[in-house]
Amino acid sequence: MNALVKSRREPGLWIQDVSEPTVGINDVLIKVLRAGICGTDLHIYEWDEWAQRTIPVPMTIGHEFVGIIAETGSNVHDFSAGDIVSGEGHVVCGHCRNCMAGRRHLCAHTKGIGVNRPGAFAEYIVLPQTNVWFHDQSLNRDVQAIFDPFGNAAHTALRFNVLGEDVLITGAGPIGCMATAVVRHAGARHVVVTDVNPYRLDLAAAMGATRAIDVRHESINAIQRELGMDEGFDVGLEMSGNAQALGDMIANMCHGGKVAMLGIPQRDMTIDWHTVVFNMLTLQGIYGREMYETWYKMTAMLQSGLDIAPVITHRIAWDEYEQGFAVMRDGACGKVILNWSDG
Repeated sequence: MNALVKSRREPGLWIQDVSEPTVGINDVLIKVLRAGICGTDLHIYEWDEWAQRTIPVPMTIGHEFVGIIAETGSNVHDFSAGDIVSGEGHVVCGHCRNCMAGRRHLCAHTKGIGVNRPGAFAEYIVLPQTNVWFHDQSLNRDVQAIFDPFGNAAHTALRFNVLGEDVLITGAGPIGCMATAVVRHAGARHVVVTDVNPYRLDLAAAMGATRAIDVRHESINAIQRELGMDEGFDVGLEMSGNAQALGDMIANMCHGGKVAMLGIPQRDMTIDWHTVVFNMLTLQGIYGREMYETWYKMTAMLQSGLDIAPVITHRIAWDEYEQGFAVMRDGACGKVILNWSDG
């Protein structure tokens, strides 16, 4: 089958003919229909320090997808050929304390598809049945393809109560933009999004931000005064991994404010611990999605009117993937979808 493979320890991806994956008794074989390009995929493409340290070569990459079940293992009874599904990209051990207690998102032995095991930039992918999510068939196919990053956004945005609260989101990438829509849907009062990318700030505004500000030209504190906020933001969602953005967020939180951190810094960051301590802030790291409560909430929000489709800005044939990665590097995009098959 065709796949996009990191086959050499250098920048780039290559189309290769690889073996179709074998289906075990507890597995599901999925024909990929759509796949989203993630920032993680861009790191792998560019072969940065993290990728060099993490990715075994050769590796079929990609982890955001929707597909149709082609075959099931003999022990699989909850899924059938023809079902439209996505997959949870974190394959857990199933035996550690957290897994046994139902906290699978906290498994210390997680393996990522497209990172530690073959991924979804291929005609077919095999997953354990415990990682397969059955979709509401009425949902938009492209939206189904981005449940993985949508899950990151929802997990982060719903970590703390946002009903009636003022929310600061640092980082207007696709996940930050989806988080904007989620907190709006969940009843936030003011949602302020910061970045330095004009295209993505416009996208954040389209997704429901009260204000989307370029921090090179406007200050968060000034926006607080403009919006009549006396005590700072109640909830912060740090999506950028940028040290300055985190520092600005901590400086603009109310006493007792809560910060959910999804952005991954590329280097060590200094934190103003005096402000954290004396203002009694809560900092919560977020990784992936809660399996599978976040998936349930994502579906329920879409069924009740949440619209994240505007975050999808580019749709490209899979074999034109270089174009997709180029627009990702440029930053003038939201989510980029690779079309692998009709359906």
